Amino acid sequence: MPEKTALPLNAPETDFAAALIKRIGHAGPVSVADYMQACVSEYYARAAVFGTAGDFITAPEISQMFGEMIAAWLTDLWLQAGKPDQVNLVELGPGRGTLMVDIMRTLANWPDFKNAIQIHLVETSPTLREKQAIALNTYTPHWHDSLRTVPQGMTFVVANEFLDALPIHQLQKVKGEWHERCVGFDGAKFFFTHRALPAGLKLSDFMPADFMAAPDNSIFEVSPASLGVVAEVAARLKQSCGAALFIDYGHDRSGLGDTLQAVEKHTYADVLEKPGQRDITAHVDFAACVTAAQDAGGVRVHGPCTQGAFLTRLGIATRANALRAGAEDVSLIEAALSRLIAPNHMGVLFKVLGLSAAASNLDPAGFSDEVHTP
Repeated sequence: MPEKTALPLNAPETDFAAALIKRIGHAGPVSVADYMQACVSEYYARAAVFGTAGDFITAPEISQMFGEMIAAWLTDLWLQAGKPDQVNLVELGPGRGTLMVDIMRTLANWPDFKNAIQIHLVETSPTLREKQAIALNTYTPHWHDSLRTVPQGMTFVVANEFLDALPIHQLQKVKGEWHERCVGFDGAKFFFTHRALPAGLKLSDFMPADFMAAPDNSIFEVSPASLGVVAEVAARLKQSCGAALFIDYGHDRSGLGDTLQAVEKHTYADVLEKPGQRDITAHVDFAACVTAAQDAGGVRVHGPCTQGAFLTRLGIATRANALRAGAEDVSLIEAALSRLIAPNHMGVLFKVLGLSAAASNLDPAGFSDEVHTP
């Protein structure tokens, strides 16, 4: 399999690209994980990345129905929990705040729940924090760099398209041995290369045994950052008797392959061109996330199931029918519903994973009988 290479940098170097080139020149190629981490941090410091005018659009931006379904999911859990009068509602990677706005608007139907909520946003981008503050100015949210500083107490966590932006390590089989895939710079362009695995690294700690003997040029991806977040959320739920919801695109079984991708203006682009100026993500390995949650202990794992199945079980078709009754253009609702649940859009590629404290009696809706007990 030929390596992907980037075209020569035909635009003036950005300060970020120049710093990355200098870093590589000084210390040698950087791991894919380090490259992705640096690019993503730079990218989300930009002003306009979401929506039709940006590079990509997420489910909450497609339709209010998505946020309404998440609000219904949360309300059901709150009722099951006995209507606690204090709840931490945590969103990881809240974007422009659209999902949280739709959730809180919908919760006007359950004022006791709405009044019990304290919003906590885990967001490291100052630019996005400013946008969230404007969108949620009536709800006095609190911001955090990580989940660790969110106060103790009953906690519900929502993470929509958060894990896909966390860095992945790529391992590549070269001449019968696994190596770490890296990014170098040859004076004109960035390119993929590889280096020996760090000494003492045990592949068996994270790679399924079936993949060990994969043929040359095979690529395996692992995201310690994503698995760490899932484990951290599981640990918090064990303390708080709460629940969590992860929604992202990815696969429900671990596999081989290169899923690193870049998007610019809603079109796939080369991940090595224009570093820091394009959205870079990778598919989430939900099977590995399930294992991380189970290893953390103290939680029940629900799913993963497809986004289409999840939203359908929550009643999105019924909500769409209600919106059609008062719509001037029914086709817009039809198109939005299709994008969210149809197999050829987000319905199958996007998966939903739920966690709930094992000590609680919470039974998150939308997952049928797809439950993994600890």
